[in-house]
Parts: sequence; C-alpha cells; structure tokens
Amino acid sequence: MIEIEARLSELEAVGLYRHTRLVSGPQGPHVLLDGKPVLMLSSNNYLGLADHPRVREAAADAAMRWGVGAGASRLVSGTMTIHRRLEERLAEFKRRESALVFGSGFLANAGVISALARRGDVVFSDELNHASIIDGCRLSRAEVFVYDHLDTEHLAWGIRQAEGRGALIATDSVFSMDGDVAPLEELVELARRHRIRILVDEAHATGALGPGGRGALAEAGLAQEVDVIVGTLGKALGSYGAFVACDREMTDFLLNTARTFVFSTALPPPAAAGALAALDLLETRPELVTRLRANSAALRDALDDHGFDVAESRTQIMPVVLGDPGGTVEACERALERGVFAQAIRPPTVPPMTSRLRLAVMASHRASELRAAARVLAETVRAAGFEPGAQVVQEPGGGLEVGPELPARRAGVFDIEAPDRLAA
Repeated sequence: MIEIEARLSELEAVGLYRHTRLVSGPQGPHVLLDGKPVLMLSSNNYLGLADHPRVREAAADAAMRWGVGAGASRLVSGTMTIHRRLEERLAEFKRRESALVFGSGFLANAGVISALARRGDVVFSDELNHASIIDGCRLSRAEVFVYDHLDTEHLAWGIRQAEGRGALIATDSVFSMDGDVAPLEELVELARRHRIRILVDEAHATGALGPGGRGALAEAGLAQEVDVIVGTLGKALGSYGAFVACDREMTDFLLNTARTFVFSTALPPPAAAGALAALDLLETRPELVTRLRANSAALRDALDDHGFDVAESRTQIMPVVLGDPGGTVEACERALERGVFAQAIRPPTVPPMTSRLRLAVMASHRASELRAAARVLAETVRAAGFEPGAQVVQEPGGGLEVGPELPARRAGVFDIEAPDRLAA
C-alpha cells in the first residue's frame, strides 16, 4: 500500500510536487493568476477562441436548447443532433469520410489504441508520445515497442523484430512538450510497406499547421494515407472533447469496440456547439492561423536573440529546457513575479533531466509582449542559475542490449513512466 504522506514528501524533496493555480476569468493572453495579472504563455488556447464571443454565445444557446448534459452514453440514450452535426463538420474539415466524437483526447487515444491492438500484437510508439497514447498501449495488452524519438530507422528495426505481429504505429504529429513534428512521410511509408495501421494524433497541429489549420498531415498531403486521425476540441478549437477522423467502416468498428466511447457519457451539448462555432471561425478567418504562425516566429526569434536554442520547434510550442526540476520551478516562479506565466514541466511529463519551461503562443498575443517576455525569461533563467542556450546533458536511458545491427539502439523502452525514471 502506498504511504501517501511519505510519497508526497518524496515528491517535494526531489522538486516534483505539484499544485494548481487559481485563474480568475476566461483563458486568454492575459489572466488573473492567484489574483495577479500575468501574460499567459502556458495555455493551449492557440487561436484565442476559448473566450471568443461567438463561441460563448453558441455554447450558451446550446445549453438553453439541449441542456447542459447529454444524459448517458450515446449507445444508451441516443445521439443528439448537435453531436451528429459536429461529426459531419469535423469529417469535412479533415477531408475524411467519417468522424466520431469522444469525451476527451485522453479517452480517444486510450479507446482507439486498445480497440485496434490486442494481446499478441505489437504497437510501435514514439518515446515522447503523449501519456494518453502510452496508456492506450497499456490497455491494449499488446506488446509495445517504444522507438527512439523521431527515429524511423529504429522503428524499422523494431518492425522487423516483430516478425509480422505489428498491429499499429502510434504517434503525435506535433509533440506537446517539444513542439517538433513527426516524420510523417517516412512513418506512412513504413506502415504501407509492412501493412500496419497507423494512428496520428493531431491534437497540437489542428488549427496550427497545414492549409486552413487542418493539421500536419494535410500540410504533408497525407490526410488520406493514415487509418485514424485523432484531434482535439479543447486546444485550438477552444472547447472540450476530441474526435477521430477515418473511414466509415473504422467509425463503425470504434463505435462498437472503443470502451472509452461505449461506456462514457456523451460530450455536453454546450461543448459540442462551442466547438462547432470555433470550427466556423477557423474556416472563415484563416488569418487566425496566419497570426498564430507570425506570433510563433516572433517569440522564436526573440528567444534566439537572448541565447535560447529552440530551433527544433517550428510550431507554437517552444521548450526552454533547463534540466534540474527544482531550478526549473525557481525560474518559473521568478518569471511569474515579473508578470510572465511559463509553467515548469517536470518528470514524468518529460524525461529525466529535461525539466523545462514550456512556452505556448496564441494568435491573440501581441508580438511586442512576446518579445518582452523573452527578455524576462532570459533574465529570470540566469537569476535561477542557468545560462540560456546551455546544453542539457541527459542521462543515458536504460533498456535491453540489441544485436550488432544497431548496437547503439535501445531495444525499446516500454514506458516513459517506469519507476526508475520517476525519481530523476
């Protein structure tokens, strides 16, 4: 049995204790955080739509028309018209035949992966995939091969070792803590060559990348080449919930087999209506995506001017990797004192010795305030004992020895949250 008090003390001692902060008012570029006005650089409200008047009005109208809750699972109490409308629009937006709405992105990934893989299969997962993909792999009871981040050679080696048991490749398109983009063309080619299904989570790409904000797959011309696209309604679309876009046969399969869909109450009507309104705004105001990209470039350039190295990110997510969790928290608090909220992200959310300030840009930011924030971050990082741009040396990961073909590769670490990685 876990000794809760002792475990909390341990987390605090190693700089991994967490607490929530109180935000007064809506999510936006500026918020009242614990009663103090700050610039928000920690929100996934990328297009600034969470508090847009049309999105608010749509959600309020839906509450009056359909009520606040959906009552039960859609297989029990039926699909409400607002759910059907949303799914039709999402399928059209992603240029796919069909879509199915889930209660959250976590539920979507966990449900889809555990439905598409089973004991005896092998799922291939990027080592920096989101926790929802990791937990979907666990729930599937399949064997999991975790390949080195973005490393398609390591993935190809793992597929060969699976000897035909491969069931699914699962990857984020934009990685939530690093802002880098998966090598989608190579992944799709491997999946096609070995006849393995592929799932791509576009949570942080929808509304940010590609023509009209349709995502990284659309940017690469691959939206029709993957089996399942996962997207979220709770980031650039400013609402809550998630969806999968795929062909109609896959939708029917998931409706019948994805336990997180079958056994979860349907999305609240106000959330569905808010997402629909946000989708309308995204499609009719493409300048929102252009502004997000311009703001991202402005912050990236300003960080570079102050010595930070965020070159691996070409998206609205930029990590300032400091390494030590305690020092990263100190840098976060110092920046907060000066009116900039850049949340400290620590293990197990990220690998050991890669604690960071995760910066997230919104279309509703001003370029001038982003440049000022970069200066504040440089000064507070130095005050916390770090030098912007200093290289963080990551401890080598554990793992099994492999054969001579890839002597430097790990055979596939099964879990980023393994106990030996929690204490770093």
